[in-house]
Amino acid sequence: MKLMQEKLSKYDAPQKAKALGVYPYFRKIESDQDTEVLINGKKVLMFGSNSYLGLTNHPKIKEAAIAAIRKYGTGCAGSRFLNGTLDIHEELEHRLAKFVGKEEAIIYSTGFQVNLGVVSCVTGRGDYILWDELDHASIIEGRRLSFSTPVKYRHNDMQSLEDQLRNCNPDKVKLIVTDGVFSMEGDVANLSEIVRLAKQYNAAVMVDEAHGIGVFGRDGRGTCDHFGVTDDVDLIMGTFSKSFASLGGFIATDKVTANYLRHNSRSYIFSASITPASTAAVGAALDIMESEPERIANLWDVTNYALEGFRRIGCEIGNTCTPIIPLFIRDNEKTFRVTRDLFDEGIFVNPVVSPAVAPKDTLIRFSLMATHTRAQVDVALEKIEKCFKHLDIIK
Repeated sequence: MKLMQEKLSKYDAPQKAKALGVYPYFRKIESDQDTEVLINGKKVLMFGSNSYLGLTNHPKIKEAAIAAIRKYGTGCAGSRFLNGTLDIHEELEHRLAKFVGKEEAIIYSTGFQVNLGVVSCVTGRGDYILWDELDHASIIEGRRLSFSTPVKYRHNDMQSLEDQLRNCNPDKVKLIVTDGVFSMEGDVANLSEIVRLAKQYNAAVMVDEAHGIGVFGRDGRGTCDHFGVTDDVDLIMGTFSKSFASLGGFIATDKVTANYLRHNSRSYIFSASITPASTAAVGAALDIMESEPERIANLWDVTNYALEGFRRIGCEIGNTCTPIIPLFIRDNEKTFRVTRDLFDEGIFVNPVVSPAVAPKDTLIRFSLMATHTRAQVDVALEKIEKCFKHLDIIK
């Protein structure tokens, strides 16, 4: 065995979980991503999806993707920088910029690539990137690639952020990067205060709206719109793999910043462009988002119903106020076991364990779609209460 393989072979956590019968990853779904899915021939209720508006199997979106393949083929065989720009790419960029209230938008091949390519690019040596300690991994990877000084502040702690801003060189660029909705905890960034501090300390602000678009704001424009701070946020990032029911991502900003990113952001320049089908699917999803506000209303109705239910049965759900509901277990082994037990009961949820979080912060991530019904939530609440009581997670 070569040295590399010898070193990597020491990582055996998956094998141990499989031996215990609690390995919860790569469960093969044999159907569309709906509120109910088929796994190994068994129907289970899906409460682990990020499809907040329930659009992944919408016939209009499917037809738009098929029509795009017929016209443009299956791929672009190159980057946007060279031969991979289609007219529908530019059309979608114009729509997205208008939708989130910015001058321009740039489409990347994935949401991860957006944060990787933007955060690593817009500041330089001697500058600062200030990031919330619970920001998404893609933001963390972006700041690791940057030559700027990374400065972490405590989660949603505005005094901590101000203390860090005060310590920065006032003559250097300072970029505050935060999730709008935090992807595991489900709580919302204090954008009003972040913007106030940014003005006071002459900092720029970037907000990751991956879990905010389609959920918050007018017609699902996101948390920046919800808090009325769009004009004061310099960069708004979004993904297509959640409410837009596709794959890809975008950054929306001013013309000056967009021009710089188009010619310097490496994950944009050196990645193949988003496929025609994915692009058309996003456009169709945006049509539905703007024309069917009842979807967002349904999402909030079922979300508030579930939040009330979890509080009633005694689950610890932290500070969430969104369709992302963390059910804190605070024990690695119990988190794996309850995920397995719930699956056996017909409920699909996602475990979040160390090293992704500290062992004391392990949780089950329960997420909702606009197409879920209260009856389905009732089934989930009943099964979760049963399994949690069996493992003494709740009394």
